[in-house]
Amino acid sequence: MNLYLRHRAELIDYATPIVGDRALAEDVVQDAWLRFSEAGSHDSKTRLIRQPVGYLYRIVRNLALDISRRKIAENLADEARLPEVPDLAVDAGRAMEGREKLKALHRALAELPERERLVFDMHRMQGLTYAEIGVAMGLSQTRAYELVRAALEHCMMTLMDGGHL
Repeated sequence: MNLYLRHRAELIDYATPIVGDRALAEDVVQDAWLRFSEAGSHDSKTRLIRQPVGYLYRIVRNLALDISRRKIAENLADEARLPEVPDLAVDAGRAMEGREKLKALHRALAELPERERLVFDMHRMQGLTYAEIGVAMGLSQTRAYELVRAALEHCMMTLMDGGHL
């Protein structure tokens, strides 16, 4: 115990920069002393160790480095879990561009003949197959495909002509 009391302040000073906190360094030094002395009494242990002070410093250093590494790993894990903050200027620009494209698409759909618009809606919005559209509209599967394709081509051309694509 005499060894511990004589070197305690120096050991705390040694561990503090490694762990970054004086209170934590005190815990490290205390834990190091417990490890140093756990195999038996201080007197019998120090007789077996040639340089007990050096050995105690090594224990302090190893424990302090373990804590430091663990803190770094926890900080990295926390940073990895944090969501990225979106760039609001870019997102606002994309949202505005998206709204413009959506308006242009609505205009293009409004220009379509009613049957083409209805078939397009059934296929693209409701997810019906060409066969299902054919049955519902009294068309062949091929004709349903042709109407959807014509509607899609019209929308694409309107968007490209309007400079939105």
